[in-house]
Amino acid sequence: MRIKQISVSGLFGIFDHVIPLNMDERITIIHGPNGFGKTAILRIINSFFNSRNAELKTIPFKTFRFEFDNNASLEIKNTENAEESKKNNIVFNFYQPDLEQDYFPLKPMKIISDIDIRIGTLDKIIPGLERISPQKWLYDPTGETLSLEQVLERFDNVLPSSFKLKKEPEWLEKLKNNIHIRLIESQRLLNFVPNRSRWSAETPSMLSTVSAYSDELAKLMQDKFKEYGTISQSLDRTFPVRVVKQQSSVDLTDEQLRDQLNELEANRSRLIEVGLLDKDEDSEFQIQPQDIDESTKNALSVYVEDVEKKLSVFAEIASKIELLRKIINNKFAYSYKEINFSKEKGFVFTTLYKSSLSNSKTLSPADLSSGEQHELVLLYELLFKVQPNSLVLIDEPELSLHVGWQVQFLKDLQDITQLADLNILMATHSPDIIQDRWDLTVELKGPQK
Repeated sequence: MRIKQISVSGLFGIFDHVIPLNMDERITIIHGPNGFGKTAILRIINSFFNSRNAELKTIPFKTFRFEFDNNASLEIKNTENAEESKKNNIVFNFYQPDLEQDYFPLKPMKIISDIDIRIGTLDKIIPGLERISPQKWLYDPTGETLSLEQVLERFDNVLPSSFKLKKEPEWLEKLKNNIHIRLIESQRLLNFVPNRSRWSAETPSMLSTVSAYSDELAKLMQDKFKEYGTISQSLDRTFPVRVVKQQSSVDLTDEQLRDQLNELEANRSRLIEVGLLDKDEDSEFQIQPQDIDESTKNALSVYVEDVEKKLSVFAEIASKIELLRKIINNKFAYSYKEINFSKEKGFVFTTLYKSSLSNSKTLSPADLSSGEQHELVLLYELLFKVQPNSLVLIDEPELSLHVGWQVQFLKDLQDITQLADLNILMATHSPDIIQDRWDLTVELKGPQK
């Protein structure tokens, strides 16, 4: 299920926009003057699908509509009620062909006594949160002032169950589960690290996002290596029996078998290059093609099948690491830096510049410039943090990119979209990002005078 068109009326009481999404190339770029609602549109999409209803209520609009590729549609109606001090009343209306309309009205949150008693502990549970009034908090990493409802929505995944808000109806929950939305935040250099246990005495912390993602990638690589080891043990245990039972490989020529062995060696070298295998890992890979004779052909054909199964564990993560390395090294070359990867450290940066006074040295991810960190975090999120077939919202990526990177951005994005199976909705002012792909753009216009 994919969103094929978005429309809004009465945005800021002024603008009506219709945005058809590019369903084929899967990248849609919206552009227009400041104040026409690019960021607001992305915020509404993210707020609805990620249940940030408090934020949704802060954006003035009359209706916002999603049309899906199965002919269903969802309309958000936003009306002011004079009897309730002009507070916005929001209703979700869901239309499906040949079915009755579903609807769900958002009502003001009523704080139950249990939450009311516990709200004083929120700034102890969530690092960077500072209480500035009975039901308002300052969130230091972004500088935002958040209401209680916004805090409960924003940090729902790390709060105890006693803080949970009203449950949504089943049809709305199902719809949101079918459409995955990821907003790439403009402030993305700090990462919230919750306690392993919600009741732990350990103090929660904020960590630089590049450091957190480096640790996360190391864990992903280690997990894949463990999975590889488990499969290897299972296959090795049954290898003799399967060789005995293997039928004669009359259709497999010596040349084909040599080609397969060469491909396995090339794949192994590739996995060593990206840090997923060690150089001395599995000496069994070192069988030479010239050693093949009729007596070993059956055994080698089973061996080839086994190794292909073992190495297939790494296929997806290896492709993502290779693309990340290619893009980053292309962009970071200007500052004489290179990225590599290891199962122990995740990101490994080294300087390329050498002189009589200095040799190449290893850098920590936090040693990168803020612009380099923004770029690395953005690319990592797209490749490793977003579910396949998600719609990713990117607001003004040019803010963290110099002109040379902007020129390359769309090409990099197309490569990532294809590999990670993503849809992109991006808002930008930069013609350097768009280049000659104005066919991917939708211009936001003001009302006719």
